[in-house]
Amino acid sequence: MPASLRFRQVHLDYHTSEAIPGIAADFDADHFANTLQQAHVNSVTCFARCHHGWLYYDSPRFPELVHPGLVNKNLLRQQIEACHARDIRVPIYITVQWDHRSAMTHPEWLTLGADGKVIGSTPEPFEAGFYRYLCVNSPYRDFLMAHTWEVFENSPVDGLFFDIVQPVKCVCHHCQTRMVARGLDPANPADRGNFAVQSINAFKRDMTAFVSSINPDCTIFYNAGHIGPRHRTIVDAYTHLELESLPAGGWGYLHFPLTQRYARNLGVDCLGMTGKFHTSWGDFHSFKNPAALQFETFSMLALGAKCSIGDQLHPSGQLSQPTYDLIGGVYAEVESKEPWCEGARPVTDIGVFTPEEFHGGGIGGLPPALMGAVRILTEGAHQFDVLDSQSDIDRYALLILPDEIPVNGSFSSRLKDYLARGGKLLASYRAGLLSTQELPGKPAGGFALPEFGVSLLGEAPFSPDFLLAKGAIGKGLPETELVMYLKGVEVEPLPGSTVLADTLTPYFNRTYQHFCSHRHTPSSGKIGYPSIVYNSKNVLYFAHPIFTQYNDNAPRWVKTLLLNAIDLLLPEPLLRHDGPSTVIATVNEQSAHNRQVIHLLHYIPERRGQAFDVIEDIIPLYNLKLSVRIGQPVKAVALVPQGQSLEYTRSGGRLIFNVPQISGHQIIEISFA
Repeated sequence: MPASLRFRQVHLDYHTSEAIPGIAADFDADHFANTLQQAHVNSVTCFARCHHGWLYYDSPRFPELVHPGLVNKNLLRQQIEACHARDIRVPIYITVQWDHRSAMTHPEWLTLGADGKVIGSTPEPFEAGFYRYLCVNSPYRDFLMAHTWEVFENSPVDGLFFDIVQPVKCVCHHCQTRMVARGLDPANPADRGNFAVQSINAFKRDMTAFVSSINPDCTIFYNAGHIGPRHRTIVDAYTHLELESLPAGGWGYLHFPLTQRYARNLGVDCLGMTGKFHTSWGDFHSFKNPAALQFETFSMLALGAKCSIGDQLHPSGQLSQPTYDLIGGVYAEVESKEPWCEGARPVTDIGVFTPEEFHGGGIGGLPPALMGAVRILTEGAHQFDVLDSQSDIDRYALLILPDEIPVNGSFSSRLKDYLARGGKLLASYRAGLLSTQELPGKPAGGFALPEFGVSLLGEAPFSPDFLLAKGAIGKGLPETELVMYLKGVEVEPLPGSTVLADTLTPYFNRTYQHFCSHRHTPSSGKIGYPSIVYNSKNVLYFAHPIFTQYNDNAPRWVKTLLLNAIDLLLPEPLLRHDGPSTVIATVNEQSAHNRQVIHLLHYIPERRGQAFDVIEDIIPLYNLKLSVRIGQPVKAVALVPQGQSLEYTRSGGRLIFNVPQISGHQIIEISFA
C-alpha cells in the first residue's frame, strides 16, 4: 500500500538547458535538505529527467542523456538521501510527452496531426520551447519503461510524478496501425479523439502495473494540468491526484476550487498544487505575494486537499533562501492547522453537475456555466460538490443542472428515482433536454422528464428580454424588469407547475432595420413567455442561461434570483453567515475526532495588472455571525489552532455563534458530545 501524502510538499522543477555550464556545481546535500526542513517542507519532488530531455543521475544505460553540464553526477541520489535523513519524502519527476532531446534525435517518435504537422505549441524547428509531443505508441514507450526501471536501480523511490500525460490525437504510423486494427477510422475526428483517450489510458495502466511490480509502495501520479470527468475511468491507475492550478499561470482563481470539488469524490487522496512564482513555471527570481500564497494553500486545506508549492531549482543547485522564507512562513501555519485537516471529509448538501463531461473542458476552457455556478454558490456560502452523471447523487438534498446538461439513458432514470424519493432539482436553459444540440430550431425531443414541469417550444424569440420577479423568488430585488442579456428558450408550463417569473419582451430585436439607443431595445411591458417555473415535484427551472450569464459579467440580480431559488428548495442550508460575499466558507468533518471543522477565508483577488488577478492585502473582518445546521449534541465550539472557546446558542436545529475576527483564514472546531 503506497504511503500517504504529506501536507507540505514542494514541486521542485529542474528543466535546465544544455547551454548552461556548471549544473549543480554549488549543490550541498545537507544545506539543501536543511533549507527544506527549516521551511517546514516534508515532501519534495526532485528530477530524474526534465523537458529538455536530460538526466540528473549517473546513467549506465543512457550515458548520452546525462546533462552535459552536470557537475554532480549523483545529484538525485544525494537529494533523496539527505531528505530521507530528515524524514522528507522525495517523489521523483519523469517527463513523458515533452522531451526536447528525444524530439530532435528521434523525429519518428513525434506525434502528427491530421494536417501532417507535428503536434505542439512550438512545432516549428526554430521556435524556442520543448512543447512538441512524443507518441507513447511509438518505440519511445520502450525507452520510457527502461528509463523508469533505471530510476529504481539508481535511487530509493518514494513515488513517481509522470508529467505531460494527456490524450493527443496522433495519426503517426504507429497510431494509424493500431486504430485500423481496432476497427477505427484514422480519418474520422471522433475516432481519433476516442483512440487518443484509449491510448493514454492504456499507457497509464501499463506503466502503473510495471511500477507496482517493482515497488508496490510507490505513489504514482500522471499529470495533465487538469483533473476532470475523463479521469473517472482511469483513476485506478493513480495512487492519488495532484491538482496543478497556478492562478497566475493560466488557471485562474476559480480552477482549483471547481476541480477539487469534483476530484475529492473520486476515492483517492488529493494534493493541490500552486507555485511560488509571480506568474507561472520557470519565472525565475520572482515571488508570489505572501497573502496570495496563504490563500492558495489554506484553500487547499479548506477543500480537503494537501498542499504543494511549485519552485524551480537554480542551475547551480542552490535553493533560493528568500523563496524558502516565503514558503516556510506559509507552511509553518499549515503545519499548525494539520490536526484539523487530517482525514477531513467535506460536508455538503448540494451537488452541481459539470458540463465538462458532455462538452469538454480543461485549463483555460472550463465550462462557463459551471464557473458561474461555483461563483454563485461560493458567494452564497453553500456547501456543494461538483458531479458527473456517474456520481452518487442520493446524499444530496439538492441537485443543480447548470445550463448545458443533457439528460438521457440511465442518468434520466436515476434523476427520476431521485425526485421520487423527495430530492430537489434546479435546472436552467438547455439542462434537462435529451440533447443540448437540439437548438436552434424546433427540438426533436425536448425535456427528458415531465418532472421538469415545462415543455420546450424552441428558442426564445427575443434577446435580450426581461425578467419580472415577484414574491419569494424576487426577494431583495425591485419589482421591475431585469434585463437578461443572453438568449433563453421558450417553454410552456405543464399542468401542476407555477410560473414564478414572466419574461417581458422588448419592442423588437435590435437589427440594422430597427434599433434603439446604444445597446438593446427597452421592455415593451408585454408578457411574452415564462422565465422561472416551479413544479410541484420539487423542480425549479430557469429558461435563461443564468449560470453562464453570471460567469460573463456577474449581474447581481442573477445571483440574487439563484440564491432565492435555492432558498425555496433548500430553506435550511448547512451554513449561513452575515458577512460579505467575499467570505469563503467550507464545512468538513473529522469522524475520528467526533467533530466538524469550519474554514473561513477572506482574501480578495484583484485585477491590478492586465494579465491576471493578484492578492496583496489581508482585510480583516470582525464579529461574523455564523449559523450551522447541527443535528446532534454539541460539547464545545472553539477557534483553532488558537484554542479560544466561543459561546454559542441552539435554535431550530441550528448552532449559532460569533467569530470575533477573521484575518485571512480562521478555523472553527465544533466538538460533539
